[in-house]
Amino acid sequence: MMSIFRRLMPREDKFFDMLCQHSKTVVAAAYALDQLLQGNDVQKNCERIVELENEADDITREVLLAVRRSFITPFDRGDIKDLIQSMDDAIDMMHKTVKTIRLFEQASFDPLMQEMGGEIVKAANLIAEAIPLLNKIGSNASRLAIIAEEVTRVEGRSDELHDQGLKDLFQRYGSMGNVMAYMIGNEIYSELEKVVDRFEDVANEISGIVIENV
Repeated sequence: MMSIFRRLMPREDKFFDMLCQHSKTVVAAAYALDQLLQGNDVQKNCERIVELENEADDITREVLLAVRRSFITPFDRGDIKDLIQSMDDAIDMMHKTVKTIRLFEQASFDPLMQEMGGEIVKAANLIAEAIPLLNKIGSNASRLAIIAEEVTRVEGRSDELHDQGLKDLFQRYGSMGNVMAYMIGNEIYSELEKVVDRFEDVANEISGIVIENV
């Protein structure tokens, strides 16, 4: 009954504008993370991710405030809240990765870490494609389902890279007894994997919204 009521009432499209703005911020952060993992302007890209994370936090606050103040929302208030927070979790995890890189003063990264950076960019772009499609969920339901599946595949590939990366670290440093190098590498791999996990969380939120509104 509530879903029928929402279809009959005028919607506040500002939510989609803010969600799209947030997704673009996340994509920009993903590209910056990918570049720093390639060893390009590491400190500059670290700073860029911090700036973008702050911008994303501001947008998240605006969305949550709008949810509280708006009488009509395009879909369930709880779904909007969960969606924006899951998106924010993704860029927060990128920021956490930057903190680790800065803490241990890392300037070069394993090839498999670099591959994970590419997977993060793929996931971010998929989410950025999906967000505006929520403006017309019914007609875009099929594409949204495909995007969610593609994000899941990206997450699966990232898991493989993570596991192989840890194996390579052990082979490289285990026999040498270089525990610190292993621990640092392990932490970075773990955080990169969690970035992709957060994107899968976003995809799951989107799938839930589609199921509830189609």
